[in-house]
Amino acid sequence: DGVNHMKKLGEEGLQKERVEKDKAMFGGRELKNKTLAVIGLGHIGAATARDAEHLGCKIIGYDPSLSIENALKLPRSIELADSIVNAVKNADYISINIPYIKGEGGTHGIIGKDVIGSFKEDAVLLNFARGELVDSEAMKQFLDSGDGRYISDFPDDLLWNHPNTVLLPHLGASTAEAEDAAASMAASTIRSFLETGTIRNSVNFPSTSLPNCPDHSIRFTVVTRNVPGMLAHISEVFGHAQLNILQQINQSKGNVAYNVVDVDTSGHGVVDFKDVQEKITMLDGVLSSRVIYGVPGTGYAKNLEGDYFV
Repeated sequence: DGVNHMKKLGEEGLQKERVEKDKAMFGGRELKNKTLAVIGLGHIGAATARDAEHLGCKIIGYDPSLSIENALKLPRSIELADSIVNAVKNADYISINIPYIKGEGGTHGIIGKDVIGSFKEDAVLLNFARGELVDSEAMKQFLDSGDGRYISDFPDDLLWNHPNTVLLPHLGASTAEAEDAAASMAASTIRSFLETGTIRNSVNFPSTSLPNCPDHSIRFTVVTRNVPGMLAHISEVFGHAQLNILQQINQSKGNVAYNVVDVDTSGHGVVDFKDVQEKITMLDGVLSSRVIYGVPGTGYAKNLEGDYFV
């Protein structure tokens, strides 16, 4: 609005005499000493928290799936809340940095009536994640009743022309530098997954990493349904094959679990591992498996409704 106002004054030849006088039309507030609630503390959320701290904000964060890797990136002054409601209730600004996940247990409308009802009357919600995360009806009621603001780059049929909504173009990764960085990150992420089984920046899989394989070992990755007992069943197959597990990790996200297991190869041949992979893959609850050995990207197997497919 301020830019357009100055352009109009310029067209009328009034810019010099009005540039100081009209600044009162666009008064705002400083970020220093304000409280920012960051919902979702992944790569973007952690970066937001760090940058806001440098601007003098008090940071409150919430992320039920906070990884150790991302926790180490957070500012030391951050206060972690045990729920979204507790994170936002005293916040001047709220930043959403979570993925949109459909279905039961997903994030559709996660910023709903109960959360928005806990906002301060002049709170500002910043949504550059996904429009579907916010309950539009509840957001409209909030904007109608107070001096709050909704800032987003996702158009919304109900909110786009509300006087307290600031709708921006979707500018994410629109610079040449950002496009290069995104392409590089995607290539690095895929390469890491193919070579080591590491998962980073996934929307529907848990972030998972192990140190490099020890000498004389081979790595198995197993995707399962997130149900009790799966890791025990997988370990049992290795035990029956007389394979010693050197290190392992199990992570879950929603209804999916991802397991990475390094086993000792001493005294075992290729056929041994193929047999073990088939037995693991055909366990009830296993969706797919991979033996990371030789050419990256090979070694996959799937359980297709009871049929073994490689």
